[in-house]
Amino acid sequence: MRQTPVTALGNPPQPQRPRVLLCGYYGEHNLGDDALLQVLLTQLPEGIEPLVTAADGAAVTRLFGVDTVDRRQLSQVLRALQRCRALVLGGGSLLQDSTSFRSLIYYGALIVAARLRGLPILLWGQGLGPLRRRRSQLLARGLLAMATSISWRDPASADLAAGWGIAGRLGSDPVWDLAPRSWAGRGGPIVLCWRPVAGLEPDGWRLWLEAVADLAEGADRPVLWLPFHREQDSGLFERLATAGLLPASLADRSRSLSATDLDGAMAVFAAAGLVLAMRLHGLILAAQSGSPCAALSYDPKVAAAAAGIGCPCHDLAQPAPSTLVAQWRGVLDQPPSSQRLDGLRAAARSHRLTLEPLRQLG
Repeated sequence: MRQTPVTALGNPPQPQRPRVLLCGYYGEHNLGDDALLQVLLTQLPEGIEPLVTAADGAAVTRLFGVDTVDRRQLSQVLRALQRCRALVLGGGSLLQDSTSFRSLIYYGALIVAARLRGLPILLWGQGLGPLRRRRSQLLARGLLAMATSISWRDPASADLAAGWGIAGRLGSDPVWDLAPRSWAGRGGPIVLCWRPVAGLEPDGWRLWLEAVADLAEGADRPVLWLPFHREQDSGLFERLATAGLLPASLADRSRSLSATDLDGAMAVFAAAGLVLAMRLHGLILAAQSGSPCAALSYDPKVAAAAAGIGCPCHDLAQPAPSTLVAQWRGVLDQPPSSQRLDGLRAAARSHRLTLEPLRQLG
């Protein structure tokens, strides 16, 4: 009769948990990507061992306690995939060519490698596009056909895929599944979650900054600048001030903050009288913190999120409207509809169903 092997301590060895490769734009010091990873890890079925692609693996391990592989080294990621039982593309818009066509090739190589090994391929909470090249569209369509399970974060992505005959589940952005906060910011500061936008330089910036100055002065509120992406957003206030673009009243009221994790950022939002966000996940996390919010859109995904929340949104490619300050004043200290937010949170929970095939790996 076969006997169960025992360890030196007399205990039977524990079965090895199935390892799954989680691919995304993680470890880039962007709080939005951190939020996506946190939600993905909480939605994974019990018993799964995640291996995460990350640029700064040490930071991701410190924040989330997971093993990582260098996402910038495709050869290393492909070798890591050989030790995994499934591939998950987690959150964001990974199948796009606006960053570069090489980015689409990168994720395409992973999907094809997983398909050749017969692994489940799960696209979780994805956006699709932009796909500006005809060859990008053809490649993306072929890659989507290889997927085992797909969920989309927005109707435009779902509609584009459906037009190609690709079925998928529609939810809201996965970050809506983070635990919400209680808002306590009535009378609190105005928080700017802004990013560099090349098309605004220099006169475009001046118009938006003058509007913030008018709002802050009229309401007698301090203005806090919260960088959401450490490398891209940090120092924006100082650069605009050095360029002479800040009205004196705004410069006097302004202060730069630093938030290195989601809890710190959401604490700032929960104490704000108004969050003016350019960053998509800055806007979502502000609403998740119960804060009044308004958006400045450099990308259609920001405008779509603002529409879902029901908050004011203005396209940065267009001149600032004369009614801008009045619109912002109208939502100051006025949190978004809890009914709308509850609907977005419920839709985000549906992405869990995309991960159900992982339960069969054990």
